[in-house]
Amino acid sequence: MTPDLDTLSRQIIQAADNLPRYMVALAGPPGAGKSYRSEQLCTAINQKRPGHAGVVPMDGYHFDNAVLGESQLSLKGAPHTFDVDGLRVDLERIRHADRPVAVPVFDRPLDLARAGGRLITTEQRIVIVEGNYLLLDRPAWRDLRPFFDWTLMIDVADEVLAERLVARWLAMGEDRAGALERTYQKDMLNAQLVKTCSLPPDQRWR
Repeated sequence: MTPDLDTLSRQIIQAADNLPRYMVALAGPPGAGKSYRSEQLCTAINQKRPGHAGVVPMDGYHFDNAVLGESQLSLKGAPHTFDVDGLRVDLERIRHADRPVAVPVFDRPLDLARAGGRLITTEQRIVIVEGNYLLLDRPAWRDLRPFFDWTLMIDVADEVLAERLVARWLAMGEDRAGALERTYQKDMLNAQLVKTCSLPPDQRWR
């Protein structure tokens, strides 16, 4: 199914009616467009209900390069390179909807997370959480599923993902050989993990 933004935003608003907090997981492989689509969806909701929606990016929970160390740095982006416990605690705080919650955001050009980079307020009753592994059926990650009222998975063909990922690495200063290596030896491996080892979403967004 390929719902449009207007339909999705109205569906979420209706489902969230009269609830203090409604949480949506927007999952998908690297290069699927999660950040872009989550912001689009948030904007579509806020156009209809100003100030009601906010976005929490899972990438903010990357372990810092200093924590990963040289041995793990090349694997950054794999599930074990995220602070999933920290994410779970913040999702629990957001779920309570009783106070503002500061969440980290990832600065891709600087390759680091900025603590307290975004504030989820009590007025933002609809919270869209976006990230690769939100539905991953693995220890610790599967514990996130109960926090979400509704789940979406973005489906993108492998060849499209690879094209986007190569372009991303080139834009970040890699030469073509480096971009191809990072795409196929890291990102696409993580993409296959997301595609084959995620819990079934409530809806797919193709």
